Amino acid sequence: MAKGTVRYWAAAKAAAGVAEEPYDAATLADALEAARRRHPGELVRVLRRCSFLVDGDPVGTRAHETVRLADGGTVEVLPPFAGG
Repeated sequence: MAKGTVRYWAAAKAAAGVAEEPYDAATLADALEAARRRHPGELVRVLRRCSFLVDGDPVGTRAHETVRLADGGTVEVLPPFAGG
């Protein structure tokens, strides 16, 4: 298992109630499932609309189970932003 940081932005930050928290997970899917368990309710709904960066790289349409997390890495949780 890798240890790193999940950073929440905008609506995800409001729903989680924290700006960031640690992860202890092998994949993005594992880290997101742990976040859903810690923050049931609004965050679960917000995560459905989010995009993700793992160590600065966009996840895009890759299956979250295939995105490996690194020790000391960062997962950025980005809800849709309004504006242009």
